[in-house]
Amino acid sequence: MALSQEALSETRHRLEAELDEVTKELSEYGATPGGGSIRVSLDEGFADAAQATSERAKVLSFVEGLQQRLTDVRAALDRLNRGQYGRCDRCGEEINPERLEAVPTARLCIRCAQKR
Repeated sequence: MALSQEALSETRHRLEAELDEVTKELSEYGATPGGGSIRVSLDEGFADAAQATSERAKVLSFVEGLQQRLTDVRAALDRLNRGQYGRCDRCGEEINPERLEAVPTARLCIRCAQKR
């Protein structure tokens, strides 16, 4: 069962809002939405280098997750623009609307996702 135009419009709105949110979060961490190098500056008051290194690693990991989320959202919007949204990238079958509701960036149907 294909998504209705209303559902596609609502999904586009959700994805665009998420794109704005992720871009803002990346900016707050000093990262650019396109990737590249990330500079993390931590307060000089950190007690020791080990703690600063640990905090830096956490921030970098979080930023990498945001970068991946941004990539996924952009890809979903691209599929929407091409009229391919809601189709499994692997088998070509329609992705269950409930799955798309829960994970709007889903590229695979449940069956193909489970085979991974």
